[in-house]
Amino acid sequence: MLNIGVLASGRGSNFQSIIDEIEAGRLNASIKLLVVDNPDAYAIERARKHSIEYLYLNPKGFSTKDDFFIKIAEELKARNVELVILAGFMRIVRKPLIDSFRNRIMNIHPALLPSFPGLHGQKQTADYGVRISGCTVHFVDEGMDTGPVIIQAAVPVSPDDTEDMLAARILKIEHKIFPEAIRLYSEGRLKVEGRIVKISGYELKENFIVNPPLR
Repeated sequence: MLNIGVLASGRGSNFQSIIDEIEAGRLNASIKLLVVDNPDAYAIERARKHSIEYLYLNPKGFSTKDDFFIKIAEELKARNVELVILAGFMRIVRKPLIDSFRNRIMNIHPALLPSFPGLHGQKQTADYGVRISGCTVHFVDEGMDTGPVIIQAAVPVSPDDTEDMLAARILKIEHKIFPEAIRLYSEGRLKVEGRIVKISGYELKENFIVNPPLR
């Protein structure tokens, strides 16, 4: 069983999708700790409802940003966490945590990276007028949404889409591919070579919609 730690700042809908997959028996994992940097994050209520340990850490209570992430790493290690999940964590992860969990921190971004990194990926997409968008699960490195891509899914974009309309469409597929990426990791099927993530036992069968095909 894979031990997971989750970092969140807000409502935690991706956190919930992971909980649901675990409780349905489709993901062989255990969430050992939720860490939040916001005392009002709704993710806390989700943790309480499912009897998951949670910890609020106030970034302002640390001398430096690095100290904040050193503390997070210590708490995760104390619970034997093997994989760290960023589920709407609204801070750039710094080197102390990355070094402690190199190629073991996953994030999901609401665009098809490397296009439209950073904040408001959905708005950037809608404003640019592209016809295909989606979301990307990637390993976290020191850059802004620059880590190796694990899995992506595409959604159509309408010329009439607003940021909110597109965000809602993308969020539905986020809830499918994030647990899928975690499942692939838990099964030992991911191998990082440079910035390429190779997935064992995967054969490309569809053009670009989902990589790999969802179960």
